[in-house]
Amino acid sequence: MDLTKLATEKRNPDTLTIDELTTLEVIQKIHEADLGVASCITPVLKEISSVVEKVVTAFENEGRLIYIGAGTSGRLGVLDASECPPTYGTDPSLVVGVIAGGDYALQHAIEGAEDDAELGESDLKALKITERDVVVAIAASGRTPYCLGAMKYAKTKGALTAALVCSLDSPMEKLADISIPVVTGPEVVTGSTRMKAGTAQKLVLNMISTASMVRWGKVYSNLMVDVQPTNEKLVQRAKNIIIEASGATEEEAEMALQEQGGNTKAAIFQLVTGVAPNEAKLQLDQHNGKLKEAIRNFTQK
Repeated sequence: MDLTKLATEKRNPDTLTIDELTTLEVIQKIHEADLGVASCITPVLKEISSVVEKVVTAFENEGRLIYIGAGTSGRLGVLDASECPPTYGTDPSLVVGVIAGGDYALQHAIEGAEDDAELGESDLKALKITERDVVVAIAASGRTPYCLGAMKYAKTKGALTAALVCSLDSPMEKLADISIPVVTGPEVVTGSTRMKAGTAQKLVLNMISTASMVRWGKVYSNLMVDVQPTNEKLVQRAKNIIIEASGATEEEAEMALQEQGGNTKAAIFQLVTGVAPNEAKLQLDQHNGKLKEAIRNFTQK
C-alpha cells in the first residue's frame, strides 16, 4: 500500500523547515494552513445537503444516523453523536457514534482495529441496521478497512451509506451511495490527519447533525428549544430561550418551565398561546413536536 499517493500523506512544502522555527512561527504556520480548511468544503455542499435530506427521512421513519470510523475520525463521529441529546433532546439511540475498538479507543490507540473489516461489519450487526438507517463512514484516507467492512454490510441491509473522506477516488467514495470528499491536502506535520482533515470532518459533521435537527423541527427560529436543562447553566439557557421566543418575563419563564417539567418547547407554546400546561404538550404531540407549526396552526383556528 503506497500511502504517499494519498493527498493527506504528502509532504507540505510550506512546512519543510517547521522544526527550525520559533514557537510563534510554528503557530502561524498552523494557523495559515487552517484558514483554508472551510473553503475545501464549498465544492461538496450539495452532497452534504443530500445526506441531510436522507437523515431527516430516516428520523421521520424511526431510522437512525450512525457515524462509524477509526482513530480520530471515529472519535469525531462519537463526539458529534454525543452532543445531540443534550442540545436537541434526542434519544441517545437516534444519533450513534461507533469507533473501532469501542469506548476504550476514545483515549487509546487500538492496534489493528482500523484494519479489521470484519470488526466494522460486526459492530454494525450489533446495532441491528435496517433500511431505515443512514450510515456515515468517516476516514481521511478513504480506504480504512474497518469502514469499508461496515459500509458493505450496511448496504446488504438496505441502509443508505455516505462516506466523509479527505482523498479523491478512494474505495470508500466509490462504495458509498453519497460521497463527501473534502480534499484538505498535505498536513502541517506529514500524515497528521487529526489537523486539517480532522477539522474539516468536524465542520461537516456539525453541518449534518445541525441541519438535520433544524429540518426535523428541533430548532425554533435559531433557538435550541429542545435543550435539556440538566445543570444550572442549561436551566438559565432554557429560561433565556423561553424569554426570547415568547417575550415573557424571567419569572413567567421560570414558572412555565417548572410547570412543563423542564420542557422548554412546551413552556414556549404555553406562554405564546395562553393554553393550560397539559394542553401545550398535547398540541405539540399533534404536530410531532414542531413548535412553529403547532403555534401557527393553533393561532389560525
